[in-house]
Amino acid sequence: MQDHDQYRLFLHLAETLSFTRTAADCHVSPATLSRTVQRLEAATGHRLLDRGPHGVCLTTHGRAFRQYAAEALDLWTRYHSDGAADDDLSGHLRVFASVTACHTILPDLLTPLRDAHPRVSISLRTGDAAAALALLDQGETDLAVAALPARIPATVLARQITQTPLVLVQAGSALADEEFTTAAEPFVLPRQGLVRAAADQWFRDLGIHPHIAAETDGHEALLTLVALGYGTGIVPDLVLQHSGLRARLRQVTAPSVPDRLTIGVCIRRADVHRPLAAAAWAATQPGRADRLAQL
Repeated sequence: MQDHDQYRLFLHLAETLSFTRTAADCHVSPATLSRTVQRLEAATGHRLLDRGPHGVCLTTHGRAFRQYAAEALDLWTRYHSDGAADDDLSGHLRVFASVTACHTILPDLLTPLRDAHPRVSISLRTGDAAAALALLDQGETDLAVAALPARIPATVLARQITQTPLVLVQAGSALADEEFTTAAEPFVLPRQGLVRAAADQWFRDLGIHPHIAAETDGHEALLTLVALGYGTGIVPDLVLQHSGLRARLRQVTAPSVPDRLTIGVCIRRADVHRPLAAAAWAATQPGRADRLAQL
């Protein structure tokens, strides 16, 4: 979170003296607001708020910091009013995506935004795709590329980019006389997320109780364990095709396969009025990202 965003949250909290109200008004989770105050207190080296049985109040240092934050925001606003053209958008966009999405989707997805608004800076965070929507909902990122569930949360706007089937992979090269017996195989699976949910449903449909040899927090880590021979992995084909381990893996067939994934770009619905978020959302509109569907 940028300093100015933290200052705005603190100033709002200094007025309401209510974590619940400020979190609701500013469209962040109470946990995010608490972490923001903790970061500011760590940065200043002083306690800024007292939390007691009768509510919240500013400390002496909190009152001094409130004045500093208000003056800093005022200077920042005047700087942009004096030095930036009305149509020259600037700011800091926080983006979350998996490593695979960074390699395959983000360059084309964000090029229109980069071309139209070169003064916008992008902070890119990678991690487990299963965490994307939670981080978005908690206000930890502004835009996320993630697998979309069947039911999108009401707080999120999502736009489909592409789809990818789920595939079964093993270590080594393909063998012509090999027979894949699902019930007898050890599996390497994601610990959580939509791929895990699809795999679990697939096992139920087949009426088997799989032997799970290992679980991972990301698809790239999963392929590493598959390449080491721990078992059969279930991953999005998009991940397999762009993996550096592709030459050490083989795709295997089964009587049926898990459902495919829909990949999309998401923002918080509450952020759509913000100029930066609106520009990022517009940059991903159909037609701008059409070639991504060919992945």
